[in-house]
Amino acid sequence: MAILFGMATMTIKSTYSLDVDSVRTLETLARRWSVSKSEVLRRAIKLAAAEDASQVGGPLAALDQLQTVVREGSVDLAEWERNVRAERLATRDEPSG
Repeated sequence: MAILFGMATMTIKSTYSLDVDSVRTLETLARRWSVSKSEVLRRAIKLAAAEDASQVGGPLAALDQLQTVVREGSVDLAEWERNVRAERLATRDEPSG
């Protein structure tokens, strides 16, 4: 006879409101994966968190990358500024709609 010891998994019962399409998708995934709806939600949360964590940097990293490209690429900043100003003026004068 084997006795297995392990840590109990702590669960917290929560109530959430979902739209009909989300519930149908949740139920479909639970059937397809042969798991509970709670397990589908746990997997989705872990996947979303891992994906978010894999996003390198963010706005500050994008700024650093832009500054590096400008420094290393011999970009003519005066010409770039003129082009941006002209583009802004052109789009400001266009009718919105």
